[in-house]
Amino acid sequence: MEHKPTLVLIPGAWHKPQCYHKLTKSFQNEHGFKCTSVDLPSTRGDPNATYKDDIEAARDAITAEIAAGRNVIVIAHSYGGMIGNSSIKGLTRPQSSTSNGTTGHVLALVLIASGFTITGLSFMDPLFGHPPPFWRVNKGTGFAELIADERELFYHDLPQEEGEYWVGQLTTQSLKALFEGGEHSYAGWKDVPTWYIGTTEDRGLPVVIQRLQVGVARGQGGVIHHMELPASHSPFLSMPDEVKSIILHAVEEVGGLKSQGKRGIVDLKKYEDPRVRLFAPRSWLRFGIPFAVGHVIGWGFFAYYKLRKLFTG
Repeated sequence: MEHKPTLVLIPGAWHKPQCYHKLTKSFQNEHGFKCTSVDLPSTRGDPNATYKDDIEAARDAITAEIAAGRNVIVIAHSYGGMIGNSSIKGLTRPQSSTSNGTTGHVLALVLIASGFTITGLSFMDPLFGHPPPFWRVNKGTGFAELIADERELFYHDLPQEEGEYWVGQLTTQSLKALFEGGEHSYAGWKDVPTWYIGTTEDRGLPVVIQRLQVGVARGQGGVIHHMELPASHSPFLSMPDEVKSIILHAVEEVGGLKSQGKRGIVDLKKYEDPRVRLFAPRSWLRFGIPFAVGHVIGWGFFAYYKLRKLFTG
């Protein structure tokens, strides 16, 4: 009998777990998966909620499944990728174990329009503490305040009425969770195979930055499976079948399950495979340069950590 892993879904900043409803409904009703969506404390209206609080909320959801003897695949979006990476520390299958039959571990990460956490750095540290142009710091309230058109930023490829509905579901986001807590961050993507779902029409996290990050992770030895969809920052809403199909592929690869059924499965071959092709010069610019630059940066991080370990014991 096949034992499907539990899917633990972590939303991004300003988002509640309901944003994953299309995915979880399909996974549960059509494919028989158990799904758990995490409600991050930093999005509950408390300006004192921290990054550590978010990690603990995600980790509680993961460890509850592991304690019951079930494997887990963690799916995370945007800021939630930082939480997903950090929350799996010590919960992955030991590298010495090659059996797919063992249960009670995190098997993989699926990152959606997100990033690759660097151990010891907070969410805003790579940006040197400067917010991107679509939100600002409101020290009076203690929240990160969106100042761009939210529908255009997150949901521009949804029908207008649906996009406006999801804008109405956005909530507050604690500044503390974004600027503090780097001591709790962990590069969990180094411990498990990671599927990265890039978004080529993203107006929040430009696709070139996404490609650069994939290069950085690979430069540090990460096992990264990369696919891009022609979607906004929220492909789980605008392209749910495609996102589901990528997740099912990850399940088949790491969970040892032969088939998850065909309903709602999309042939992903028609979507872009982001790799450099010798006889396709455009791919050299679109993929080759950001991957190469990222790879060099990633290799630099890798060498730094190796040397530090060597000299500090």
